[in-house]
Formats: sequence, C-alpha cells, structure tokens
Amino acid sequence: MFRPIELFIGLRYVQARASRGFVSFISMASMLGIGLGVASLIVILSVMNGFEEELRTRLLSMTAHASISEESVGIDNWRSLREGILEIEGVDGVSPFVTLEGMLGSGANLSPVIVRGVMPFEEAAVSQLEQFFRVRSLSDLQPDSNRIVLGRILAINLGVGIGDQVNLVVPRVENGRLMPRLNGFVVSGIFEAGIQDHDVSLALVHLNKASQIKGLQGRSQGLAIRMEDPFQVLGLQNKIRATKFDLQYSDWTLENSNYFRAIKIEKLMMTILLLLIVAVAAFNIVASLVMMVTDKTKDIAILRTYGFSSADVARVFMIQGSFLGLVGILIGVFLGMVLAFNVETIVPWLESVFNFQIMPGDVYYVTQIPSDVRFADVVIIPLLAFIVTVVATIYPSRRAAAIAPAEALRYE
Repeated sequence: MFRPIELFIGLRYVQARASRGFVSFISMASMLGIGLGVASLIVILSVMNGFEEELRTRLLSMTAHASISEESVGIDNWRSLREGILEIEGVDGVSPFVTLEGMLGSGANLSPVIVRGVMPFEEAAVSQLEQFFRVRSLSDLQPDSNRIVLGRILAINLGVGIGDQVNLVVPRVENGRLMPRLNGFVVSGIFEAGIQDHDVSLALVHLNKASQIKGLQGRSQGLAIRMEDPFQVLGLQNKIRATKFDLQYSDWTLENSNYFRAIKIEKLMMTILLLLIVAVAAFNIVASLVMMVTDKTKDIAILRTYGFSSADVARVFMIQGSFLGLVGILIGVFLGMVLAFNVETIVPWLESVFNFQIMPGDVYYVTQIPSDVRFADVVIIPLLAFIVTVVATIYPSRRAAAIAPAEALRYE
C-alpha cells in the first residue's frame, strides 16, 4: 500500500544533490527534453487545428456549401428549381452559376484559369466574395458588359490592373471539331481570398456572358446552395433528388476532402514523431535512475532493514522519475500554451529576422499561420507524456527493488 513516507523519500532524492554530477545532468536534460517535446506537440497541433479551421472558413466563404449542375445543356427552368430548393429545411440561399475553363492572356503572358459566371446580387446569398475584394466590387459585373474580376496573383502573373484588356481562350466543340473561341474582357476588379487556388486561377464574369460563351443560350449550368449550417449538406443530396433526379450533385465535403484528409494525416504523423521525441527524453530518465539506484544502494539496503518491501522501494524510485517527468510536462504545457497563443505574432517576427517564409502560400493555401488551442489537446498530450514517463521508470524501479540488503551492506 502506498504510504506518504515513500513520497517523501522519492521527492527527497529529487532534491538531494547526487554524488555524481552526471546523474543530475541527465535528469535535468530528460526533464527539459520532455518539456520541449510537450511544448512542440501543443504548438504544432494548435497550428494544424488553426490551419484546418482557417482553410474551412476561407473555402466556405468563397464558395457555396453545395451545388447541383447539368454540364451539357444547362438548366432551363433554374428560377423555379431555385424556389423549390429554397423550401428545403436548412437551405439559406441559392444562386445560379456557369463554370468555364480556359487560358487567360495579356500580351505575352498566359495563365490557365477557371472562369465562374455569377449574378452579383444573387451570389451574395451563397458566398462572401465581396469581402475579399481589394479593388472595386462584384457589382461592377453587368449583364451586357465584358468586365472580368481576377484573383490577385492571377492579375500579377498577367501583369494587368484595373482597366487593362485580357483575352480569354475557351475550347469549344462544334460539329465534332475543337474550335478555340477568343473573348476580350476588361479587368474591373481584383480580389484576394488568401487561398492559393483561388487567387492564382479564379476569375469572375457575369452569368449571362459566361452562359453565352459556353453556348447555354442564357441558361444556368447549375445552382450553388448555401446552408444555415455547413454540415447540413450531409443530408441535402437525398432531399434534392426528391426534387430533381437528373442533376449532378456536389458539396464542400466532397470537393475539398483531399485537403482535410491531408491535414488529418499530417496531424497524426506530427503527433507520432513528437511523441517519439518525448519517449526518448523520458527514457533518458531510465539512465539517470539506474545511476541513482547504483549510487543509493546503501540507502536502499537500510530502507529494507527498516521494513520496506520490494514494492515500497520500487515506488520510491517510480515517484522520483515520475516527478521529474511531471515537472518537465508542466514546463512544456506552460511554454506550449504561451507559444500557441502568440504564434501569429512570433512567426512574422521570425520570418522578418531570418528572412524566410515558414508556411509558403503555394503549398499550404494560406499565407498566415493561424492557431487554435483546443482543450482536448492540452489534456491528452500531457497525459500521454506522463504515461510514457511512468513506463520509463518501471525498469530502474524493479532493479532497485531487487537489491538484497545483505549483499548491499556486506562491504560497508
């Protein structure tokens, strides 16, 4: 049975200066290693959580939660279909769209582009495009005009600004032959979503113009749908099928599943790797405790003669090792929380000092490092680290418990 005397002796061994300074050094290094590992885990998982949330927020701000479409001939009666979808529970807004793929050029500069035809006032019901505009607004797109809105990086790649001319080349099949079609536009706006895919390859025109280029004769290719809760799309498909059977369905969980799956895999791998770092630091405690057992052989023998059982002796050294790990974990939690809550300030400072970009936008889709500290991570990470630490104390503790008092005191 555990007694306070075991706790007292274990903590006393922690405080006492060992006769070998190397033992103290290893103990301190182990404690700091555990702390750094825990801090790194908290910071990295907080950044990954923030990145996942930021990506989801930006994606859902730029695009609708779900869509239905008819690629070949479009939707002729899209207005009546829209009214029917608006009656579905949970649907917050519906807007028509047309999508084109082609090449956008200005002078000698060419860039692949996805052109989205929208109705400016209708689009506000399904996305928050307007808030990302750096120059002008979405309302500048008029039904009978050749105006186009470009992503910021796309505009930079083409070397154009407001009022400049660009040419859109869209492939079309006529009479079984591929016939490229050239369309001239004037840049009327520039937006920046902070998502690389959108800023580098997305352009916006009015729905009527996109429908004309695609050969839909004023019809809409599809309807974009926004839900009151983005996760309500999980049951939306069956409800829409009850309204219209021959339309293709898609939603944000399907279109962006690769992004979020990649984030989950990265979080898992980061957790495993950093837990291994914690494990290495924790098992350094094994070395320090083994040395401590050798150094305290006489003390162990005396404790045994005073009536301590083998289990009592083992608990003394388990308490000592666990306490070292616990102190390291608490240091790590404190350091990790401080860094995680201030990462959005610390990272730009590091980037300016060392003149390099930690999270390139062309790889991670966002240009700033977000952080989202979650209570579950702050609880689970220290708990796992403590379990690893306790496991690391088992071997030296059992070795201490196996010391025979008579053998230990024979040469004293």
